[in-house]
Amino acid sequence: MAQLYFYYSTMNAGKSTALLQSAYNYEERGLRSVIFTAALDDRQGVGKVSSRIGLQANAEVFEADTNLFKCITELQQQGKIDCVLIDECQFLTKQQVKQLTEVVDILHIPALCYGLRTDFRGELFGGSQYLLAWADKLVELKTICHCGRKATMVVRVSPDGQVLQDGQQIEIGGNDRYVSLCRKHFSDQAYQGQ
Repeated sequence: MAQLYFYYSTMNAGKSTALLQSAYNYEERGLRSVIFTAALDDRQGVGKVSSRIGLQANAEVFEADTNLFKCITELQQQGKIDCVLIDECQFLTKQQVKQLTEVVDILHIPALCYGLRTDFRGELFGGSQYLLAWADKLVELKTICHCGRKATMVVRVSPDGQVLQDGQQIEIGGNDRYVSLCRKHFSDQAYQGQ
Protein backbone atom coordinates (compact mmCIF):
# COMPACT_ATOMS: atom_id res chain seq x y z
CA MET A 1 0.00 0.00 0.00
CA ALA A 2 1.35 3.42 -0.99
CA GLN A 3 2.02 5.92 1.78
CA LEU A 4 3.11 9.54 2.21
CA TYR A 5 6.40 9.83 4.11
CA PHE A 6 7.97 12.92 5.66
CA TYR A 7 11.69 12.64 6.41
CA TYR A 8 12.62 15.79 8.33
CA SER A 9 15.58 17.26 10.12
CA THR A 10 17.74 20.32 10.46
CA MET A 11 20.51 21.26 8.04
CA ASN A 12 23.33 18.77 7.44
CA ALA A 13 21.49 15.61 8.48
CA GLY A 14 21.82 13.93 5.08
CA LYS A 15 18.28 14.44 3.76
CA SER A 16 19.34 14.79 0.13
CA THR A 17 21.77 11.89 0.51
CA ALA A 18 18.94 9.70 1.84
CA LEU A 19 16.69 10.77 -1.04
CA LEU A 20 19.37 9.95 -3.61
CA GLN A 21 19.98 6.57 -1.93
CA SER A 22 16.25 5.80 -2.17
CA ALA A 23 16.25 6.73 -5.87
CA TYR A 24 19.25 4.47 -6.43
CA ASN A 25 17.57 1.59 -4.59
CA TYR A 26 14.51 1.85 -6.86
CA GLU A 27 16.66 2.10 -9.98
CA GLU A 28 18.79 -0.87 -8.93
CA ARG A 29 15.65 -3.00 -8.76
CA GLY A 30 14.45 -1.89 -12.19
CA LEU A 31 11.81 0.44 -10.75
CA ARG A 32 11.21 4.04 -11.82
CA SER A 33 11.30 6.90 -9.38
CA VAL A 34 10.72 10.55 -10.20
CA ILE A 35 12.57 13.23 -8.23
CA PHE A 36 11.23 16.75 -7.67
CA THR A 37 13.01 19.69 -6.09
CA ALA A 38 12.13 23.34 -5.44
CA ALA A 39 12.91 25.66 -8.35
CA LEU A 40 14.07 28.35 -5.94
CA ASP A 41 16.96 26.22 -4.64
CA ASP A 42 19.40 26.69 -7.49
CA ARG A 43 22.66 26.36 -5.53
CA GLN A 44 23.76 23.41 -7.73
CA GLY A 45 21.70 24.50 -10.75
CA VAL A 46 17.94 24.39 -11.33
CA GLY A 47 16.59 20.86 -11.42
CA LYS A 48 19.48 19.27 -9.52
CA VAL A 49 19.46 17.45 -6.20
CA SER A 50 22.93 17.36 -4.68
CA SER A 51 24.30 16.10 -1.40
CA ARG A 52 27.29 17.45 0.48
CA ILE A 53 29.08 14.13 -0.08
CA GLY A 54 29.02 14.57 -3.85
CA LEU A 55 25.99 12.57 -4.98
CA GLN A 56 23.76 14.26 -7.55
CA ALA A 57 20.72 13.60 -9.74
CA ASN A 58 18.54 15.52 -12.16
CA ALA A 59 15.07 16.42 -10.95
CA GLU A 60 11.79 17.88 -12.06
CA VAL A 61 11.20 21.28 -10.47
CA PHE A 62 8.21 22.60 -8.59
CA GLU A 63 7.17 26.17 -7.94
CA ALA A 64 4.37 27.44 -5.72
CA ASP A 65 1.85 27.14 -8.55
CA THR A 66 2.90 23.67 -9.78
CA ASN A 67 0.12 21.09 -9.69
CA LEU A 68 2.04 18.00 -8.56
CA PHE A 69 -0.87 15.61 -9.10
CA LYS A 70 -1.19 16.77 -12.71
CA CYS A 71 2.60 16.64 -13.32
CA ILE A 72 2.90 13.14 -11.91
CA THR A 73 -0.13 11.96 -13.87
CA GLU A 74 1.45 13.31 -17.08
CA LEU A 75 4.84 11.76 -16.27
CA GLN A 76 3.14 8.44 -15.63
CA GLN A 77 1.93 8.45 -19.24
CA GLN A 78 5.60 8.01 -20.22
CA GLY A 79 5.82 4.84 -18.10
CA LYS A 80 4.84 3.48 -14.72
CA ILE A 81 6.13 5.47 -11.75
CA ASP A 82 6.98 3.37 -8.71
CA CYS A 83 7.92 6.20 -6.34
CA VAL A 84 7.90 10.00 -6.12
CA LEU A 85 10.74 11.66 -4.20
CA ILE A 86 10.50 15.31 -3.13
CA ASP A 87 13.59 17.25 -2.02
CA GLU A 88 13.26 20.59 -0.17
CA CYS A 89 9.65 19.69 0.67
CA GLN A 90 9.43 22.47 3.25
CA PHE A 91 8.78 24.75 0.24
CA LEU A 92 5.61 22.88 -0.77
CA THR A 93 2.32 24.72 -0.38
CA LYS A 94 -0.65 23.34 1.54
CA GLN A 95 -2.31 22.56 -1.79
CA GLN A 96 0.74 20.68 -3.05
CA VAL A 97 0.85 18.52 0.07
CA LYS A 98 -2.84 17.77 -0.55
CA GLN A 99 -1.95 16.84 -4.15
CA LEU A 100 0.67 14.43 -2.84
CA THR A 101 -1.96 12.76 -0.65
CA GLU A 102 -3.95 12.25 -3.86
CA VAL A 103 -0.89 10.81 -5.64
CA VAL A 104 -0.71 8.26 -2.81
CA ASP A 105 -4.44 7.61 -2.39
CA ILE A 106 -5.64 7.76 -6.02
CA LEU A 107 -2.58 6.87 -8.10
CA HIS A 108 -1.24 4.44 -5.46
CA ILE A 109 2.31 5.80 -5.78
CA PRO A 110 4.39 6.18 -2.61
CA ALA A 111 5.64 9.74 -2.03
CA LEU A 112 8.79 10.28 0.03
CA CYS A 113 9.32 13.90 1.08
CA TYR A 114 12.60 15.20 2.52
CA GLY A 115 13.04 18.61 4.11
CA LEU A 116 13.43 20.93 7.04
CA ARG A 117 10.86 21.01 9.81
CA THR A 118 11.51 24.54 11.09
CA ASP A 119 13.15 27.75 9.98
CA PHE A 120 15.86 29.83 11.70
CA ARG A 121 13.28 31.31 14.09
CA GLY A 122 11.96 27.90 15.18
CA GLU A 123 8.76 28.32 13.13
CA LEU A 124 7.31 25.58 10.94
CA PHE A 125 7.61 25.91 7.18
CA GLY A 126 4.24 25.68 5.38
CA GLY A 127 5.02 22.43 3.59
CA SER A 128 6.36 20.89 6.78
CA GLN A 129 3.28 21.91 8.74
CA TYR A 130 0.95 20.01 6.43
CA LEU A 131 3.27 17.05 6.01
CA LEU A 132 3.41 16.72 9.81
CA ALA A 133 -0.39 16.78 9.80
CA TRP A 134 -1.13 14.52 6.82
CA ALA A 135 1.81 12.16 6.27
CA ASP A 136 1.33 8.47 6.99
CA LYS A 137 4.89 8.12 8.32
CA LEU A 138 7.09 10.69 10.04
CA VAL A 139 10.80 9.93 10.20
CA GLU A 140 13.34 12.19 11.90
CA LEU A 141 16.82 12.15 10.39
CA LYS A 142 19.32 13.09 13.05
CA THR A 143 22.39 15.27 13.16
CA ILE A 144 24.30 16.76 16.06
CA CYS A 145 24.98 20.12 17.64
CA HIS A 146 28.58 21.20 18.34
CA CYS A 147 28.00 20.03 21.95
CA GLY A 148 27.20 16.48 20.83
CA ARG A 149 23.46 16.60 21.56
CA LYS A 150 20.87 15.96 18.87
CA ALA A 151 20.39 19.09 16.75
CA THR A 152 16.72 19.97 16.30
CA MET A 153 17.00 23.66 15.41
CA VAL A 154 18.91 25.84 12.99
CA VAL A 155 20.17 29.43 13.17
CA ARG A 156 20.94 31.74 10.28
CA VAL A 157 24.27 33.53 10.39
CA SER A 158 25.63 36.60 8.64
CA PRO A 159 28.76 36.40 6.46
CA ASP A 160 30.82 37.35 9.56
CA GLY A 161 29.24 34.55 11.65
CA GLN A 162 26.78 36.62 13.70
CA VAL A 163 23.44 34.95 14.49
CA LEU A 164 20.57 36.73 12.72
CA GLN A 165 17.19 37.08 14.42
CA ASP A 166 15.23 38.75 11.63
CA GLY A 167 14.68 38.29 7.93
CA GLN A 168 12.49 36.50 5.44
CA GLN A 169 11.64 32.91 6.23
CA ILE A 170 13.13 31.63 2.99
CA GLU A 171 16.75 32.37 2.20
CA ILE A 172 18.64 29.68 0.33
CA GLY A 173 22.02 28.77 1.75
CA GLY A 174 24.21 26.04 3.12
CA ASN A 175 26.88 25.83 5.80
CA ASP A 176 27.83 29.43 5.03
CA ARG A 177 24.40 30.66 6.21
CA TYR A 178 23.01 28.06 8.64
CA VAL A 179 24.20 26.18 11.72
CA SER A 180 22.33 23.25 13.28
CA LEU A 181 22.00 23.39 17.07
CA CYS A 182 20.32 21.57 19.93
CA ARG A 183 17.35 23.36 21.51
CA LYS A 184 19.47 24.64 24.44
CA HIS A 185 22.08 26.28 22.22
CA PHE A 186 19.38 27.59 19.87
CA SER A 187 17.67 29.22 22.87
CA ASP A 188 20.98 30.63 24.12
CA GLN A 189 21.56 32.21 20.67
CA ALA A 190 18.00 33.58 20.53
CA TYR A 191 18.34 35.29 23.95
CA GLN A 192 21.69 36.80 23.01
CA GLY A 193 20.00 38.51 20.07
CA GLN A 194 17.34 40.19 22.22
